[in-house]
Amino acid sequence: MTKKSYYVKIGSWIVAFIIVVTSLLFSNQLASRLAVEQHRKMEIWAEAMRQVVNATEESDNFDFLWKIIEENDNIPVLIADEADQIVTSRNFTNVPENAKDYYAKELKRLKAEREPIEISLDDNHKQYIYYDDSYLLKQLAYFPYIQLSVIAIFLLGVLMALATTKNAEQNRVWVGLSKETAHQLGTPISSLLAWVEILKTKYPDDSLIDDMGNDVNRLRTIAERFSKIGSKSEFEQVNINDTLQQSVNYMQKRSSQMVTYSLIKAQPDIQTLICVPLFEWVVENLCKNAIDAMDGKGSIQIETSINERQQVIIEVTDTGKGIDKRQFKTIFKPGYTTKPRGWGLGLSLVKRIIEEYHHGKIFVKQSGLNKGTTFRIILPRNK
Repeated sequence: MTKKSYYVKIGSWIVAFIIVVTSLLFSNQLASRLAVEQHRKMEIWAEAMRQVVNATEESDNFDFLWKIIEENDNIPVLIADEADQIVTSRNFTNVPENAKDYYAKELKRLKAEREPIEISLDDNHKQYIYYDDSYLLKQLAYFPYIQLSVIAIFLLGVLMALATTKNAEQNRVWVGLSKETAHQLGTPISSLLAWVEILKTKYPDDSLIDDMGNDVNRLRTIAERFSKIGSKSEFEQVNINDTLQQSVNYMQKRSSQMVTYSLIKAQPDIQTLICVPLFEWVVENLCKNAIDAMDGKGSIQIETSINERQQVIIEVTDTGKGIDKRQFKTIFKPGYTTKPRGWGLGLSLVKRIIEEYHHGKIFVKQSGLNKGTTFRIILPRNK
């Protein structure tokens, strides 16, 4: 992680923390003030109810008192007698058909939440006002959670942006290194090819010079592969069995006789669209890893088939040391290696070629310590 992205990440967390704390403090303070104002309003409303009960319609202030009562249009209120019988209700919404049971439950809930406001009708009779939080106060209670969700989405967006930036930087470095490697190899390879041609003219019967020429051509192929990283690759329709056979033939010539290869074909002709140079690189990397896992002695089996979704299935199985299940995904990460001098880029490159260039999948199908490993590649018939 670069210093810039690190500071952006830390700054985002600090800003989010300040927003959360400020929001919670402000919301709690506002809710407390509204609750106090609501209680005062209900005290005035209760006093109006007391006076209305004892007033007559001819009283001078009757209309004024009734207006106070009518203006409460957002605070749910229940008035009950001393025997908890509902006298009247106000501002309750979505009341079911069985209103009696509904109001009995509401009364029980409101009694548990706060003390009622008492109305004395006369010396022997009293009524009690029970009220709930207004809808505005209830909505305010949810406001901090909504704001927290917005902040979480904001932070997630920032983190995703940072991850995308980091991946983009890694991709640029990866592509830059690949192309620079191809460029640096180009001049000495051209020179070596020229020397091979000179040697052929001087020693036309020496078969070793032909082998030397093959190896130099191989270096040129490798350089071309590096140059294709980050570029639009050329795909062609091929029989995947033929491509695999060519890779097997190449690896057999450069492997110990103690390593045996076999290619099993479910069908003789399995057509698919691939970039041949890059795909051959995948097979060679898998075979080289298998040879290392077998310590240069064992068997490598490659099997091809087509599944029910008409996808091409390629399985590469070795008889090596195997892989611990906890490392099934780790082995594809750049830098992971079990070899003292390895760079840990082989399987990472394989995954990139299969998934990003060929839009397929590669994973460890099965493995066990000292039981070998099977890698599965899934390719679409058409990219």
